[in-house]
Amino acid sequence: MKKVLKAVLPWAIIIIFVVSLYHFFIASQEFEAKISYSKFNDLVEKGVVKEVHIQDNNIKGELSKESHTEGDARPFKKFKTTVPVMDYEYVRALEEKGIKIESSDSRTGWWAIILSVGPYILLFAFFIWLFRRMQGPNNKAMSFGKSKARFFDETEVKITFEDVAGAEEAKAELEEVIEFLKDPRKFQRLGGKIPKGVLLVGPPGCGKTLLAKAVAGEAGVPFLSISGSDFVEMFVGVGAARVRDLFDQAKAKAPCIIFVDELDAVGRLRGAGLGGGHDEREQTLNQLLVEMDGFETNEGVIMLSATNRPDVLDPALLRPGRFDRQVVIDRPDLRGRHGILEVHTKDIPIADDVNLEEIAKGTPYFSGADLANLVNEAALLAARKDKNLVEMADFWEARDKVMMGPERKSRVISEKDKRVAAYHEVGHALVAKLTEGADPVHKVTIIPRGMALGLTQSLPEEDRYMYSEEYCHVVLTHMLGGRAAEKLMFNSMTSGAGNDIDKATDLARKMVTEWGMSPKLGPVAFGERDEAVFLGREIATHRDFSEETAETIDTEIRRIIDDAYDRAFSLLKERKADLETIAEILLERETLTGEDMDILLEGGELPPMEVVKEAAEEPAEKKEKEAEPEVKEEPDKLGEPVLET
Repeated sequence: MKKVLKAVLPWAIIIIFVVSLYHFFIASQEFEAKISYSKFNDLVEKGVVKEVHIQDNNIKGELSKESHTEGDARPFKKFKTTVPVMDYEYVRALEEKGIKIESSDSRTGWWAIILSVGPYILLFAFFIWLFRRMQGPNNKAMSFGKSKARFFDETEVKITFEDVAGAEEAKAELEEVIEFLKDPRKFQRLGGKIPKGVLLVGPPGCGKTLLAKAVAGEAGVPFLSISGSDFVEMFVGVGAARVRDLFDQAKAKAPCIIFVDELDAVGRLRGAGLGGGHDEREQTLNQLLVEMDGFETNEGVIMLSATNRPDVLDPALLRPGRFDRQVVIDRPDLRGRHGILEVHTKDIPIADDVNLEEIAKGTPYFSGADLANLVNEAALLAARKDKNLVEMADFWEARDKVMMGPERKSRVISEKDKRVAAYHEVGHALVAKLTEGADPVHKVTIIPRGMALGLTQSLPEEDRYMYSEEYCHVVLTHMLGGRAAEKLMFNSMTSGAGNDIDKATDLARKMVTEWGMSPKLGPVAFGERDEAVFLGREIATHRDFSEETAETIDTEIRRIIDDAYDRAFSLLKERKADLETIAEILLERETLTGEDMDILLEGGELPPMEVVKEAAEEPAEKKEKEAEPEVKEEPDKLGEPVLET
């Protein structure tokens, strides 16, 4: 009954309110003119007054036909006037003229009072009800200062640390924080204090938010999640109010974890904004600093934040006492990529030929999000081909699609451009094969993908975190192998080497100006970079060296690139026959693997294209079935069945 009354009462108030408005403002919309007593006497003499209503000295009446007031062209039929002194003889005179007369006492009854005051009471009650509805939890129109954090209880989040791979050090740091929340006495007995904040730092897609979800699933304590952009609104003071409300909620639920995603949206360096020190975002940051480590203490409240731009955060936010720990979550290494692939393929049926370790080796510098996308694309490709299992070929095709886009087989390329592209790519691959220390060639193709007409893919045997000078020269030689092949075979140059030249120039410039790999200039860095913190990126390089030094830098960059080009040209000139042979085969097959290149360089022959196509298109189920040994019931001398394969 209470629920029905609660649902019906607001609508009843609204209906009464609308009816009252109609009664007072619409039903009485007919114009009522205020006339003088003399004008009233004239109308009586003319015999156009139909009826009057007398109350004390006030007379209201209605005419039998419309009339006009002095100086006003608007016609009226109802009127009102005031009599100086009411003469009852005059009232009898009105009756003699046939005018209907009504009178009432000046005292007002209860019903009249209700009708006159009721609409205003209803209007006031309606606005109070509306305001309370707008302040309710399901309507955020008026709750500007309320935090938008989403609350998770101990059982709501199902993600745990078992779903996270490739970030073992970060998991260990966060496991310690969780253990502190569960058993604080274990650490407090030696005087240790709970960390107030943990900042997760790393490139996009490396699992910062996933780790936060795992913390929510493992902690067993209330968890509040909010984005940094949710604090700031167009209204002044709203961000600071939301920060206060967020910490008030956390204190009420302590022990509790607050997770702020994309902290750089609210925690950028103060004084860099266009609004100066009174910027709304800076007020929000000031309140956040006070709440994290101000005069009051927040026992049992840990703040967990994530950002991929720690360089733009305010130093006051990063000091110990606010964010006591910074956990770096970088791109996973080989072992981490293998673990991530195992996590994402857990619920996907994969064929026996799938080697996750080989896929991990073939995906250097992939983030966790890239690997998740790779597995998903492989599953979609296999489903598109009506397969029951995801095969190794699907993973390789998905990797190429993630890195460069889908194949553009419909793109019409002239035979001349196709030939130039084939020699260009084989030039890259052959230089890599003939250069000691180069990364092994994985695949060469002239099938267009994305904006590229072809691709030569080399995969490192291990993850590299430092580049030696010798390796840099090897990479430069490999980059310029395509341009050298074009010059050797066609005695011309095309724009196809534009990206190679751009990357080679950038690498050579870093060798000279940043890494100290120039004998003439030595271990000196040149070019101080100016960064705009408010914009969040590098916008200029300040020249802090002389014209003579600038000329030397240009000379050294040119020398390094010319040496790499000469080495590539010499290698290809010595093996020109191999270059022609492999390029012609690539034109026929469109794709060659590193193993195919080795066979051709050793003088061997590749299997016919028909055999390769049949092997590639053959389902994994059929391969497995054919690989199983066949048992023939053919007894041997001992009368036992033999196994023939």
